[in-house]
Amino acid sequence: MSIAIKAENIGKAYQLGEFSTGTISRDIERWWALLRGKEDPFLRLGETNDRSTKGTSDIVWSLKDINFEINQGDAVGIIGRNGAGKSTLLKVLSRVTSPTIGNIKVKGRIASLLEVGTGFHPELTGRENIYLNGAILGMRKHEITKHFDAIVDFSGVERYIDTPVKRYSSGMYVRLAFAVAAHLESEILIVDEVLAVGDAEFQKKCLGKMGEVSKGEGRTVLFVSHNMGAVRSFCGKSILLKKGIIESIGETSSIIKKYMYDESSEQVKDKNYSHIAGNKSILINDIKILGGYNKSVSINDEFDIKISFEVFNKEDALEFFILIYSDEGDVTMSSFQRDFTELKSYSVSEYENGSVRFKTKIPLLPGNYFVSAGAFNRTGDFVDWVERAESFTVDPNFSNGAAYDNRLGKVVLNGVWSS
Repeated sequence: MSIAIKAENIGKAYQLGEFSTGTISRDIERWWALLRGKEDPFLRLGETNDRSTKGTSDIVWSLKDINFEINQGDAVGIIGRNGAGKSTLLKVLSRVTSPTIGNIKVKGRIASLLEVGTGFHPELTGRENIYLNGAILGMRKHEITKHFDAIVDFSGVERYIDTPVKRYSSGMYVRLAFAVAAHLESEILIVDEVLAVGDAEFQKKCLGKMGEVSKGEGRTVLFVSHNMGAVRSFCGKSILLKKGIIESIGETSSIIKKYMYDESSEQVKDKNYSHIAGNKSILINDIKILGGYNKSVSINDEFDIKISFEVFNKEDALEFFILIYSDEGDVTMSSFQRDFTELKSYSVSEYENGSVRFKTKIPLLPGNYFVSAGAFNRTGDFVDWVERAESFTVDPNFSNGAAYDNRLGKVVLNGVWSS
């Protein structure tokens, strides 16, 4: 099978602050190197892109030592936490920006959907932007016209196709942008996580279309998303980026498991919880699993989660919740406090800290799991929510000597059998 994309020692460096090196002689040396197509001699001083620590250099490598091959017709996911270099890699592959070092070999035309509005002129209508994007891809007018009706039908914006796109909502924008990228005749489709702008039905429609162009038409697709379920269902192979460096390349389910486990372990080790929502009137600062041995439990064992929090602003009442994820990124089960009349003990005064505990028997089948926790107030506003703050394992000690099989699902139903 022929290679569609080959990256050889790709690196992308950015200089923080002003671009000058500080001396005229070094500026001339840098300019002369760039003029000859040589590597910038001062970028060797740079550091990897770790936003959690204060660096000593003004040069930061957003990507470094990136090497991979993608075959024609492959659907490849690119995953990693915020700041890992995912979007930078797609921009380099799309030739929106050039790599600082290294070479990229691409076979075929590339259609990219990197962020809402990329490639669209806000003053032009939807119709005009379809033809503009096709022309950028090197297509003739009659080729674009052949796909025009399919693009408009897929996007669902037919009523507004002759309206300037600056008047479109973000959802309409991304619908039309994706429809253009997916339907025009490019050999490679690159999609960043902009699909999160659309509703659930449109996201499902987009994933179906990407599967169609990959498997049915033999086109290559690169897909960045924080939705692990979408990546797993669509991509057979994935690349895990961490601090601008490739951590792993391989089969998608194994890469997702590694990503989920590494992220949870790193957050627990550093207590560097990822707070993704909330008005921050309280801050969850610790989550502990108190049941089991060394965070390892068996089916139907007692299981106890303690959530500790720090209060910054007074709340009349708080309702806490937990979400438990499988190692493939799916929410397996959840628990919410529903009755505010029972929450009087959680009505907190300003600067008062506290904790809550949730106890249950584990109904989960063997595997690795991750806990997210959060709280919202009486009006339903999130006050804090932390992702994958703790992990635990359910041992494969299946009851009655039965062997565990992943076809059995994830949850054991406790009930009474009768004849």
